[in-house]
Amino acid sequence: MNFPADLKYTKDHEWIKIEGDKATIGITDFAQKELGDIVYVDINTIGESVDKDAVFGTVEAVKTVSDLFMPVSGEVLEMNKDIDSAPESVNQDPYGKGWMIKIKLTNASEVAGLLDVNAYKALIGA
Repeated sequence: MNFPADLKYTKDHEWIKIEGDKATIGITDFAQKELGDIVYVDINTIGESVDKDAVFGTVEAVKTVSDLFMPVSGEVLEMNKDIDSAPESVNQDPYGKGWMIKIKLTNASEVAGLLDVNAYKALIGA
């Protein structure tokens, strides 16, 4: 499994890449493996401010639907349009082509509560 060291992680298996006051969010390699084949991603929070730990969308796999939780509070700026036509990219490249949303941070201090790569690996027993 892949665990990029430059990302932060949540206990709910989202990753976040912070660049200044903006960030990109997706689900981890571990999460996509647990879900199985992803067939649909539903995100209808574009333009909205979403609080930390609130649901910003759902991901649907062949066997289940799972909520997507916001790692930090922020305004949802953009959704990855490519995953509409190719949801399997979340399985194939969860940290690259399979990203979910881009946000503008509204409370940067919340970043301190996220997991680093070693804490996330410990959480999942990797």
